[in-house]
Amino acid sequence: MRIGCLGLGNMGQPMAGKLLDGGHELWVYDVREEAMLPLLERQARKAASPKELADTCETIIVSLPTLEIFRRALSGPDGLLAGNAMKTLVNTCTVGVPFVREIESECTATGVTVIDAPISGGVAGAKAGTLAMMVSGNPARVSDLMPVLQLWGQTIVVAGDRPGSAQIMKLTNNMLCAVALVATSEAMTMSGKAGIPDDAMLQILNNGTGRNFATMHLFPDAVLPRTFDFGATIEILMKDVDLAIAQGEELGVPMWVSQAVRLVLKHGVFQGRAQQDMSRVAQIGWVNNFSNCI
Repeated sequence: MRIGCLGLGNMGQPMAGKLLDGGHELWVYDVREEAMLPLLERQARKAASPKELADTCETIIVSLPTLEIFRRALSGPDGLLAGNAMKTLVNTCTVGVPFVREIESECTATGVTVIDAPISGGVAGAKAGTLAMMVSGNPARVSDLMPVLQLWGQTIVVAGDRPGSAQIMKLTNNMLCAVALVATSEAMTMSGKAGIPDDAMLQILNNGTGRNFATMHLFPDAVLPRTFDFGATIEILMKDVDLAIAQGEELGVPMWVSQAVRLVLKHGVFQGRAQQDMSRVAQIGWVNNFSNCI
Protein backbone atom coordinates (compact mmCIF):
# COMPACT_ATOMS: atom_id res chain seq x y z
CA MET A 1 0.00 0.00 0.00
CA ARG A 2 1.16 3.54 -0.73
CA ILE A 3 0.87 5.52 2.51
CA GLY A 4 1.66 9.14 3.38
CA CYS A 5 2.84 10.18 6.84
CA LEU A 6 2.43 13.78 7.96
CA GLY A 7 4.37 14.66 11.11
CA LEU A 8 7.56 12.81 12.05
CA GLY A 9 8.15 13.73 15.67
CA ASN A 10 9.00 11.48 18.59
CA MET A 11 6.04 9.22 17.83
CA GLY A 12 5.49 9.79 14.11
CA GLN A 13 9.00 8.89 12.98
CA PRO A 14 9.22 5.40 14.55
CA MET A 15 5.63 4.67 13.51
CA ALA A 16 6.50 5.59 9.91
CA GLY A 17 9.53 3.33 10.17
CA LYS A 18 7.27 0.41 11.05
CA LEU A 19 5.36 0.98 7.81
CA LEU A 20 8.62 0.62 5.88
CA ASP A 21 9.34 -2.54 7.86
CA GLY A 22 5.97 -3.85 6.68
CA GLY A 23 6.89 -3.32 3.03
CA HIS A 24 4.64 -0.34 2.31
CA GLU A 25 5.56 2.42 -0.12
CA LEU A 26 6.02 5.44 2.13
CA TRP A 27 5.77 9.16 1.38
CA VAL A 28 6.59 11.61 4.16
CA TYR A 29 6.34 15.28 5.02
CA ASP A 30 7.52 17.26 8.02
CA VAL A 31 8.48 20.92 8.31
CA ARG A 32 11.86 19.75 9.67
CA GLU A 33 14.15 18.27 7.05
CA GLU A 34 16.13 16.42 9.73
CA ALA A 35 13.00 14.58 10.84
CA MET A 36 12.51 13.13 7.35
CA LEU A 37 16.15 12.19 6.73
CA PRO A 38 16.28 8.80 8.56
CA LEU A 39 13.24 7.63 6.57
CA LEU A 40 14.50 9.02 3.27
CA GLU A 41 17.71 7.06 3.84
CA ARG A 42 15.49 3.96 3.97
CA GLN A 43 13.96 4.79 0.57
CA ALA A 44 10.90 6.70 1.70
CA ARG A 45 9.84 9.44 -0.73
CA LYS A 46 9.67 13.10 0.27
CA ALA A 47 6.66 15.32 -0.41
CA ALA A 48 7.17 19.07 -0.66
CA SER A 49 3.96 19.92 1.21
CA PRO A 50 0.88 18.32 2.78
CA LYS A 51 -0.88 18.96 -0.55
CA GLU A 52 1.70 16.96 -2.49
CA LEU A 53 1.37 14.16 0.05
CA ALA A 54 -2.41 14.13 -0.57
CA ASP A 55 -1.87 14.38 -4.34
CA THR A 56 0.17 11.16 -4.17
CA CYS A 57 -1.34 8.91 -1.48
CA GLU A 58 -4.88 7.65 -0.89
CA THR A 59 -4.17 7.00 2.80
CA ILE A 60 -2.60 9.72 4.96
CA ILE A 61 -1.56 9.16 8.59
CA VAL A 62 -1.32 12.30 10.71
CA SER A 63 0.82 12.67 13.85
CA LEU A 64 1.04 16.33 14.88
CA PRO A 65 1.54 17.99 18.30
CA THR A 66 -1.19 20.66 18.44
CA LEU A 67 -4.67 21.34 17.12
CA GLU A 68 -3.58 24.56 15.42
CA ILE A 69 -0.75 22.85 13.53
CA PHE A 70 -3.23 20.16 12.47
CA ARG A 71 -5.67 22.80 11.19
CA ARG A 72 -2.96 24.50 9.11
CA ALA A 73 -1.81 21.21 7.66
CA LEU A 74 -5.35 20.20 6.72
CA SER A 75 -6.68 23.41 5.16
CA GLY A 76 -5.33 26.16 2.93
CA PRO A 77 -3.78 26.11 -0.54
CA ASP A 78 -0.98 23.71 0.49
CA GLY A 79 -3.07 21.65 2.91
CA LEU A 80 -4.12 18.02 2.69
CA LEU A 81 -7.63 18.87 1.51
CA ALA A 82 -6.18 20.64 -1.53
CA GLY A 83 -4.82 17.31 -2.76
CA ASN A 84 -6.56 15.09 -5.31
CA ALA A 85 -5.72 11.52 -4.24
CA MET A 86 -6.45 11.33 -0.49
CA LYS A 87 -9.42 9.11 0.37
CA THR A 88 -8.69 8.23 4.01
CA LEU A 89 -7.22 10.40 6.77
CA VAL A 90 -6.02 8.46 9.82
CA ASN A 91 -5.72 10.66 12.89
CA THR A 92 -3.32 9.27 15.52
CA CYS A 93 -3.30 12.47 17.60
CA THR A 94 -5.04 13.16 20.92
CA VAL A 95 -7.25 16.09 19.91
CA GLY A 96 -10.63 15.62 21.62
CA VAL A 97 -14.09 14.95 20.22
CA PRO A 98 -15.00 18.51 19.06
CA PHE A 99 -11.86 18.75 16.93
CA VAL A 100 -12.44 15.33 15.39
CA ARG A 101 -15.99 16.41 14.51
CA GLU A 102 -14.54 19.57 12.96
CA ILE A 103 -12.06 17.77 10.72
CA GLU A 104 -14.61 15.06 9.90
CA SER A 105 -17.00 17.73 8.63
CA GLU A 106 -14.32 19.29 6.44
CA CYS A 107 -13.10 15.96 5.11
CA THR A 108 -16.55 14.53 4.40
CA ALA A 109 -17.33 17.57 2.25
CA THR A 110 -14.44 16.57 -0.04
CA GLY A 111 -15.13 12.82 -0.02
CA VAL A 112 -12.43 11.90 2.53
CA THR A 113 -13.14 9.37 5.29
CA VAL A 114 -11.70 10.10 8.73
CA ILE A 115 -10.53 7.22 10.90
CA ASP A 116 -9.81 8.19 14.47
CA ALA A 117 -6.91 6.11 15.82
CA PRO A 118 -5.14 7.66 18.84
CA ILE A 119 -2.30 5.63 20.30
CA SER A 120 -0.84 4.87 23.71
CA GLY A 121 2.51 3.47 24.78
CA GLY A 122 4.96 6.32 24.39
CA VAL A 123 8.11 6.53 22.31
CA ALA A 124 9.37 3.18 23.58
CA GLY A 125 6.16 1.51 22.41
CA ALA A 126 6.37 3.21 19.01
CA LYS A 127 9.94 1.97 18.52
CA ALA A 128 9.15 -1.54 19.71
CA GLY A 129 5.86 -1.88 17.84
CA THR A 130 3.94 -2.46 21.07
CA LEU A 131 1.54 0.50 21.01
CA ALA A 132 -2.07 0.17 22.11
CA MET A 133 -4.55 1.69 19.67
CA MET A 134 -8.11 2.91 20.02
CA VAL A 135 -9.98 3.08 16.70
CA SER A 136 -13.32 4.52 15.67
CA GLY A 137 -14.83 5.21 12.27
CA ASN A 138 -16.26 3.51 9.19
CA PRO A 139 -16.15 -0.24 9.99
CA ALA A 140 -15.19 -1.31 6.46
CA ARG A 141 -12.36 1.22 6.30
CA VAL A 142 -11.17 0.24 9.78
CA SER A 143 -11.09 -3.40 8.67
CA ASP A 144 -9.03 -2.49 5.60
CA LEU A 145 -6.53 -0.63 7.79
CA MET A 146 -6.06 -3.37 10.38
CA PRO A 147 -2.91 -4.85 8.73
CA VAL A 148 -1.35 -1.37 8.85
CA LEU A 149 -2.35 -0.71 12.47
CA GLN A 150 -1.01 -4.10 13.52
CA LEU A 151 2.48 -2.98 12.49
CA TRP A 152 2.36 -0.57 15.46
CA GLY A 153 1.03 -3.04 18.03
CA GLN A 154 -1.30 -5.95 18.61
CA THR A 155 -3.67 -4.26 21.08
CA ILE A 156 -6.29 -2.62 18.87
CA VAL A 157 -9.66 -1.80 20.43
CA VAL A 158 -12.55 -0.61 18.26
CA ALA A 159 -14.37 2.10 20.21
CA GLY A 160 -17.26 2.70 17.80
CA ASP A 161 -18.42 3.45 14.27
CA ARG A 162 -18.10 7.24 14.55
CA PRO A 163 -14.82 9.17 14.70
CA GLY A 164 -14.48 10.67 18.17
CA SER A 165 -15.31 7.63 20.29
CA ALA A 166 -11.65 6.66 20.30
CA GLN A 167 -10.78 10.13 21.58
CA ILE A 168 -12.89 9.63 24.72
CA MET A 169 -11.14 6.33 25.32
CA LYS A 170 -7.72 7.94 24.86
CA LEU A 171 -8.48 10.95 27.06
CA THR A 172 -9.67 8.63 29.84
CA ASN A 173 -6.36 6.77 29.61
CA ASN A 174 -4.21 9.91 29.55
CA MET A 175 -6.09 11.50 32.44
CA LEU A 176 -5.36 8.45 34.59
CA CYS A 177 -1.72 8.54 33.48
CA ALA A 178 -1.42 12.19 34.56
CA VAL A 179 -3.11 11.51 37.90
CA ALA A 180 -0.78 8.56 38.54
CA LEU A 181 2.30 10.65 37.71
CA VAL A 182 1.38 13.50 40.05
CA ALA A 183 0.28 11.18 42.86
CA THR A 184 3.41 9.06 42.53
CA SER A 185 5.58 12.18 42.70
CA GLU A 186 3.96 13.15 46.00
CA ALA A 187 4.18 9.61 47.37
CA MET A 188 7.85 9.19 46.45
CA THR A 189 8.65 12.53 48.03
CA MET A 190 6.98 11.46 51.25
CA SER A 191 8.80 8.14 51.42
CA GLY A 192 12.11 9.76 50.47
CA LYS A 193 11.84 12.36 53.23
CA ALA A 194 11.13 9.53 55.67
CA GLY A 195 14.44 7.93 54.69
CA ILE A 196 13.12 5.01 52.63
CA PRO A 197 15.40 4.19 49.66
CA ASP A 198 13.75 4.82 46.30
CA ASP A 199 14.41 1.33 44.94
CA ALA A 200 12.90 -0.25 48.06
CA MET A 201 9.81 1.96 47.77
CA LEU A 202 9.31 1.11 44.11
CA GLN A 203 9.74 -2.59 44.84
CA ILE A 204 6.87 -2.61 47.29
CA LEU A 205 4.69 -0.31 45.17
CA ASN A 206 5.13 -2.44 42.06
CA ASN A 207 4.26 -5.58 43.97
CA GLY A 208 1.39 -4.00 45.87
CA THR A 209 -1.81 -2.07 45.29
CA GLY A 210 -0.03 1.22 44.47
CA ARG A 211 1.31 -0.09 41.17
CA ASN A 212 0.72 2.19 38.17
CA PHE A 213 2.42 3.35 34.97
CA ALA A 214 4.50 5.94 36.82
CA THR A 215 5.84 3.45 39.37
CA MET A 216 6.47 0.77 36.76
CA HIS A 217 7.98 2.88 33.97
CA LEU A 218 8.27 6.64 34.39
CA PHE A 219 10.09 6.62 37.71
CA PRO A 220 12.49 3.68 37.21
CA ASP A 221 13.18 4.51 33.55
CA ALA A 222 13.26 8.32 33.46
CA VAL A 223 12.99 9.97 36.88
CA LEU A 224 15.33 8.06 39.20
CA PRO A 225 18.12 7.76 36.57
CA ARG A 226 17.58 11.52 36.00
CA THR A 227 17.45 11.06 32.23
CA PHE A 228 13.95 12.62 32.02
CA ASP A 229 13.50 11.21 28.54
CA PHE A 230 10.07 9.60 28.35
CA GLY A 231 9.47 11.47 25.10
CA ALA A 232 6.38 13.67 25.59
CA THR A 233 6.42 17.21 26.96
CA ILE A 234 4.58 18.68 29.93
CA GLU A 235 2.80 20.95 27.44
CA ILE A 236 1.39 17.94 25.59
CA LEU A 237 0.29 16.30 28.85
CA MET A 238 -1.33 19.58 29.86
CA LYS A 239 -3.20 19.67 26.54
CA ASP A 240 -4.53 16.16 27.12
CA VAL A 241 -5.63 16.99 30.67
CA ASP A 242 -7.43 20.12 29.45
CA LEU A 243 -9.24 18.08 26.79
CA ALA A 244 -10.19 15.37 29.28
CA ILE A 245 -11.61 17.86 31.78
CA ALA A 246 -13.59 19.62 29.06
CA GLN A 247 -15.00 16.27 27.91
CA GLY A 248 -15.95 15.26 31.46
CA GLU A 249 -17.62 18.57 32.17
CA GLU A 250 -19.60 18.34 28.92
CA LEU A 251 -20.88 14.96 30.08
CA GLY A 252 -21.73 16.32 33.54
CA VAL A 253 -18.98 14.40 35.34
CA PRO A 254 -17.34 16.05 38.39
CA MET A 255 -13.61 16.21 37.62
CA TRP A 256 -12.29 17.12 41.08
CA VAL A 257 -9.09 15.05 41.06
CA SER A 258 -8.38 15.95 37.45
CA GLN A 259 -8.73 19.63 38.29
CA ALA A 260 -6.12 19.25 41.05
CA VAL A 261 -3.74 17.54 38.64
CA ARG A 262 -4.23 20.37 36.16
CA LEU A 263 -3.21 22.89 38.83
CA VAL A 264 0.05 21.02 39.36
CA LEU A 265 0.76 20.99 35.63
CA LYS A 266 -0.13 24.66 35.29
CA HIS A 267 2.33 25.44 38.07
CA GLY A 268 4.99 23.62 36.06
CA VAL A 269 4.15 25.64 32.96
CA PHE A 270 4.40 28.85 35.01
CA GLN A 271 7.85 27.65 36.14
CA GLY A 272 8.90 27.60 32.47
CA ARG A 273 8.74 23.80 32.13
CA ALA A 274 6.23 23.56 29.25
CA GLN A 275 8.75 22.09 26.81
CA GLN A 276 10.39 19.80 29.36
CA ASP A 277 9.79 16.06 29.37
CA MET A 278 6.63 15.02 31.21
CA SER A 279 8.73 12.90 33.61
CA ARG A 280 9.94 16.21 35.09
CA VAL A 281 6.49 16.59 36.63
CA ALA A 282 8.26 14.85 39.52
CA GLN A 283 10.16 18.10 40.08
CA ILE A 284 7.19 20.44 40.15
CA GLY A 285 6.65 21.65 43.69
CA TRP A 286 8.86 18.92 45.16
CA VAL A 287 12.29 19.85 43.76
CA ASN A 288 13.64 20.84 47.19
CA ASN A 289 12.34 17.68 48.84
CA PHE A 290 12.79 14.83 46.38
CA SER A 291 16.56 14.48 46.11
CA ASN A 292 16.52 12.05 43.19
CA CYS A 293 14.82 14.61 40.96
CA ILE A 294 17.33 17.43 41.33
